Amino acid sequence: MTKVVILAEKPSQAKAYADAFTVKARHKTHIELNPCSTFPSGAIITWGIGHLVELKEPKEYRKEWTSWNLASLPILPSKYEHKVSYDKKVQFNFIKKLFNDSAVSTIINGCDCDREGSNIFYSIHTMTGAKNKPIKRLWINSLEVDEVRKGFNNLQDNKKDLLLYHEAKTRQISDWLVGMNGSRLYTLLLQQKGFNESLSIGRVQSPTVYLIYQRQKEIEVFVPTPFYEIEGNFKAKNGTYKGKVKIKSEKKEDILQLLQQHNISEQNEGFVKSITKKEKRAKSPKLHALSTLQAVANKKWKYSPANVLKVAQSLYEKKLVTYPRTDTQFITNNEFSYLANNVEGYQRIANVSFPIASTRPNKRYVDNSKVQEHYAIVPTKSIPTERKLQGLSIEERNLYFEILKTTLAMFHSDYIYEETKVITDVNGLAFETTGNTEINKGWKELFTEAKKEVTQTLPTLTKNEKVLGVIKMVEGMTTPPKPYTEGQLINMMKTCGKAIENEEEMEILKEVEGLGTEATRSGIIETIKRHGYITVKQNIVSVTPKGEILCQSIEGNLLSSPAMTAKWEAYLKKIGNGEGSPKHFIDMIAKFIDKLLQEVPQQLQVQGLDQSISDNQVISIIAPCPACKKGNIIQRKTYYRCSEHENGCKQSFPGQMLGKKLSEKNIKDLCTKGKTAVIRGLKSKAGKKFSAALLFDGEKITFEFDNNVKNSNFKGNTTYKK
Repeated sequence: MTKVVILAEKPSQAKAYADAFTVKARHKTHIELNPCSTFPSGAIITWGIGHLVELKEPKEYRKEWTSWNLASLPILPSKYEHKVSYDKKVQFNFIKKLFNDSAVSTIINGCDCDREGSNIFYSIHTMTGAKNKPIKRLWINSLEVDEVRKGFNNLQDNKKDLLLYHEAKTRQISDWLVGMNGSRLYTLLLQQKGFNESLSIGRVQSPTVYLIYQRQKEIEVFVPTPFYEIEGNFKAKNGTYKGKVKIKSEKKEDILQLLQQHNISEQNEGFVKSITKKEKRAKSPKLHALSTLQAVANKKWKYSPANVLKVAQSLYEKKLVTYPRTDTQFITNNEFSYLANNVEGYQRIANVSFPIASTRPNKRYVDNSKVQEHYAIVPTKSIPTERKLQGLSIEERNLYFEILKTTLAMFHSDYIYEETKVITDVNGLAFETTGNTEINKGWKELFTEAKKEVTQTLPTLTKNEKVLGVIKMVEGMTTPPKPYTEGQLINMMKTCGKAIENEEEMEILKEVEGLGTEATRSGIIETIKRHGYITVKQNIVSVTPKGEILCQSIEGNLLSSPAMTAKWEAYLKKIGNGEGSPKHFIDMIAKFIDKLLQEVPQQLQVQGLDQSISDNQVISIIAPCPACKKGNIIQRKTYYRCSEHENGCKQSFPGQMLGKKLSEKNIKDLCTKGKTAVIRGLKSKAGKKFSAALLFDGEKITFEFDNNVKNSNFKGNTTYKK
């Protein structure tokens, strides 16, 4: 009897697949399915746990790549190898045994339906050594039972899957190469200048920081300049209104001369020269892609892009919304059909009611040709019960109803308003006034929290009506660009920093690939935060002194060029479409690294960098030295030591112990109290995690376990020897 094996990306995904069929047995490493029409001999679902396999570290290729030194660069392995993550060997070994089982006839890639899912599957598959087994691809956009069954009954071949794998693997290797070589190169060269921290360099993260840095510099060097305009406050028969001359000048005398030419004093008679009324319509917003959802959620609730992705993924796994890592705002006719059939149910849970404007697909939202791998994020067919909604977190509820209402807006009527433009003539000088009158709220009634647009309410006016105007010159000041909010970083990366103010301009620039991909951008933002290059306070993004040193260091080469990085992304996409060569791209990256090695030493002679490094090296005093009592414990690059080191004090503390970074608080506690709080996640030599407090008796560090009993996961000496 032949077996079918399904590899899911993670346990929750495996469970969702199993929910669509009848389960025979559940095990620690897999789920067995009973025979059914889809799987006549049954099936086994197993899973990864994130990345079961990862790229080897430099030291695992060559001994000379273990230590950081300039002489060992570049790091360019002849071939790139993976290893099994130490703490995931049990799961991997089970998958390996299963994939190589002679009774297994077909292997199904059920990992996430994106490039990374393809990469995870084939990286694991390659490591298992399984050969000559047919591979099929499950490609679905929803984890609902009927969609899962439909997907397994319509499996795809793995041609496209392999291309996506080649793209993702090429991206992974290129990021590894730039990171390993660039980080060592810049860190070592800057340390020669007195910089005592390490820099993490990335193919995408570095130009992203540079874009934020550019905006910050624009703000810092901005000098406000005055400008002058002419404003009129008019009194008509039925009320008052304001108007403005369509002239703005930086020269005060130009405005004064204009007023003099038209013989205008402070109070003047004028007349209503023209009144133009025009009905205008605003279409409902487009459906959400991940980036638009991240931008809206950040604007409304200050959610970080990474949190939005995490919450949207949770809603997907709860079968409430479709696949979130999508870069399109369109759906196909199939999705539109089920959404149209469920409109009343969606209205009920959204607590709204409106007549459906049209059940015919509109090209603004529905276009089969614009949907490739995934369609826009929309609600699934599952109408959640009130109990299920109550069980959602605040973030999940907010995001779910944002997706739901944006989808419902597609079936609502347009927002309609009347725009009135008035030209008021005062001695031949034209003053313009615009006011809007709402006619039909339409889809806007779904978004009650939206801020109302402030427009002037005009009194009833008639053509040629005489008015009395108080005319004055008003002074304004130019304002600097605004700093980025965290939500705006996604769009900044998509457009390489080009200011996109409206949807039409975005359409024009849709060919710009930008930095990263829809699925990776929020992770890149989290990475540059974690490396200490940017901070986010009250949703406003700032570059740190460390980030400024990075940007000053990379200025002038391709690491600071968002446009070049965008072209790299465009080529990676070509690989995914079968039009590009992974070898060509990796060779291109190798040449780029060689160029960095040649040019960076000279580029780091840039004016101002030494001063920035000097300003940044403010030594943080952690605690008085417990040994010499004269100096203080300070932090170095990878460890802590006494400030009297040069005078003979040898007291030091490790920066990391058993796989866990020791914080300044940990070191302070050891120096002042002789004991830290319990530290979780310490890793023994056998790879087992355990928890313990650290004790310091003035000479050595030892462990103290809960209740003075050695943790069962700990194997080894309880004394840490420096």
